[in-house]
Amino acid sequence: MHREINGTLCAYIVFKTGKQQLLLFLLALLSLPLLYLSLEIPKHIVNHAIGSDAFPIDIYGVKLGQVQFLFGLCLLYLLSISLNGSIKYAVNLSKGRLAESILRRLRVKVYVLWYRLNSGGNQSQIIPLMVQELEAIAGFAGDIVVLPVFQGGTFLTILFFLFMQDPMLGAAALSLLPVQLVVIPRMQKKVNQLGRLRMKEARYLGHIIGEGNEQTPAKTASAFATIRKLQAIRIEIYQRKFLMKGLYNFITHLTPFFFYTIGGYLVIEGQLTFGALIAALAAHKDFAAPLRELFKYYQTLEDVRMRWDELVGLIKRGHSPTK
Repeated sequence: MHREINGTLCAYIVFKTGKQQLLLFLLALLSLPLLYLSLEIPKHIVNHAIGSDAFPIDIYGVKLGQVQFLFGLCLLYLLSISLNGSIKYAVNLSKGRLAESILRRLRVKVYVLWYRLNSGGNQSQIIPLMVQELEAIAGFAGDIVVLPVFQGGTFLTILFFLFMQDPMLGAAALSLLPVQLVVIPRMQKKVNQLGRLRMKEARYLGHIIGEGNEQTPAKTASAFATIRKLQAIRIEIYQRKFLMKGLYNFITHLTPFFFYTIGGYLVIEGQLTFGALIAALAAHKDFAAPLRELFKYYQTLEDVRMRWDELVGLIKRGHSPTK
């Protein structure tokens, strides 16, 4: 049991939930064809059901009028988004159950290990560990495989759809991606460093409070200094996180400028259908969401990995943290 906690976070999660992770992986893959179908159908509704005069049309020996064809495509669209939504529901429910299972196991294991290896240790350290730290770790267990597969697959599916409409639209969608991939991770790295410092100071404050009931001037001064330092660290974290979020949102909203400019020109020149442009614009609305989730995943991965390392170190040390 000690060896399990002593290993890496990913190894522990995969070892304990391998079958559930495989099921989530397959569900995520199953949703991608349905996503592409939900992007493709609106284009045909606009171009071939609403904007075409070639009716009636013959589909596998069945002649359909314009209204019948329109309703058929709309029902197909409704079916695709319903199935996709059902898969998302199943994925989220499975993630929640998996996370709660891991949380229960971790709490039991950490509770037993702490009192076995740290008899006489500072009891104030185990309380935030059991309540806050383990919840963050367990919550990530449900996302560790399915989120990059699902969100990464969604991103690639939408990108493929955009390139299928016109290579220039696909290129426009990718135009600012290098900035996001280079600048934002560097900003996130600094936020992670501040997060580690905040956690260290918070643990030290817990150590000061848990030393005993005796109140001394030195103890009070040390506690107040740590509280002020925690405030300064959190303010700097807010500043950097909001700056990073603002930059990301600006880049995300700048891309439609290229779509309207390039796509509008292609429609005027007859190189792109109006339905394809509308479908591309609708797809791009969902284009930023998976990328944002992937950045959030990276942020959470670093944060949870830090918490796991702190957990392993705290169990190993068996004494109060130092500054």
